[in-house]
Amino acid sequence: MQALIVLIVVVGLLALVTLAMAVKVVKQYEKGVLFRFGRLVGTRSPGLRFIVPFVDVLHRVSLRVVTMPIQSQGIITKDNVSVDVSAVAYFRVVDAVKSVIAIENVNSAIDQIAQTTLRKVVGQHTLDETLSETDRINLDIRQILDITTAEWGVEVTLVELKDIQLPESMKRAMARQAEAEREKRSKIINAEGESLAAAALGDASDTMMAHPLALQLRNLQSLVEIGVDKNTTVVFPAPLMSTIGELGSFLAREATAAATSAQPSPTPVAALGLTESARVPAPNGATGTS
Repeated sequence: MQALIVLIVVVGLLALVTLAMAVKVVKQYEKGVLFRFGRLVGTRSPGLRFIVPFVDVLHRVSLRVVTMPIQSQGIITKDNVSVDVSAVAYFRVVDAVKSVIAIENVNSAIDQIAQTTLRKVVGQHTLDETLSETDRINLDIRQILDITTAEWGVEVTLVELKDIQLPESMKRAMARQAEAEREKRSKIINAEGESLAAAALGDASDTMMAHPLALQLRNLQSLVEIGVDKNTTVVFPAPLMSTIGELGSFLAREATAAATSAQPSPTPVAALGLTESARVPAPNGATGTS
């Protein structure tokens, strides 16, 4: 009787273990690939699934997007500049059967092929293209990876260059180049301003030639602007100085003319060249001239 009880207990335990091994759960983001005696049977959708213990093997494959960083690679560009470039790749499994049968470790394989593709694509571009045309480089890397990984049942959804490290000497050279470029733009803008100012001054000079008093008014306005500050020195423009000189000459001529007109006019006798002594009677009643 005891032996029977032990046998029933053992059979019950074996049944429980067998049931536990037969029941499998496939999650919503997974797909199961079932093998029976090493032969592919098919796939299993998410949910509670039963397999034959010791006969069937179920591989669960995640269908979620995987983020894979591509470690920094020392790359020599087309113009012989050494740079360190790192990137990041995003991929997902679209064919669970191929990802299990076609390759042993899909994550490791994509990591290695992404590194070599990154080195190959960046090496075909110059430094300026690498820095300015990252979108085109990302697209080229993705297309090359897609062609390779399609046989593995994997789709590369996105590849992005994450960081580009330049040598210190190249950084200083680029900084000098950028400074020279900014200085060039500054000089061009300054020259354009001078050209516009010269054209405006030409129009103003034509207006002043047509209206001479405008120049004098502008000089007076300049004096007013100078007098705003508490300056001890007053600078007179050259045209105003010449005007002041002409005005002084005019006043001197007027003063000379006024002084000349104020002197008394000579008498008729003096006009004839006679002196007052000629009019005095001579002795003995005779008259004479001197």
